[in-house]
Amino acid sequence: MGDAGFFRGTSSDQDGRFSDKEKKLLKQMKFENTLDRKINMDKINLDVIKPWITMRINEILGIEDDVVIEYIMSQLEEKTINPKIMQINITGFLNARRAREFMGELWMLLVEADEAEDGIPRSLLEKKIDEMRKEPRPSGNGDAKPEPTPQSADWATRYVLGVKFRGIM
Repeated sequence: MGDAGFFRGTSSDQDGRFSDKEKKLLKQMKFENTLDRKINMDKINLDVIKPWITMRINEILGIEDDVVIEYIMSQLEEKTINPKIMQINITGFLNARRAREFMGELWMLLVEADEAEDGIPRSLLEKKIDEMRKEPRPSGNGDAKPEPTPQSADWATRYVLGVKFRGIM
């Protein structure tokens, strides 16, 4: 018989070549303190959090990457989530520091959503309310048309079918 390359009678757990890489990374990597908090994913409204994830990933990467976004969402849709393992998994797409920062921010949102009755993070609600207050609202019945400027009201400067309007003969 051939030599197995290691001592007979050792299991793969005892041999260093077959160590669990995930356990090794869990000991080596830095994690945010917020990742230690447990959450109930059944209470959380993921439809509200997905736009935040999309926006944040686009900011970090500088491009829109649907693969990363869908990968993160698929991990969040699982029944049991280990945020530290999730951080290890997304480190390949983002670098280690950015993955740690992203997971810290995401987990804080998820903790907020878990504590809220409706499953929506309070900070996202407040941000949306501020955006709505800053947007100008049309007055009246909603069919408001923009006021004509003096130049657009002047028939001498209007163009009809790409030709300057000269008036009726």
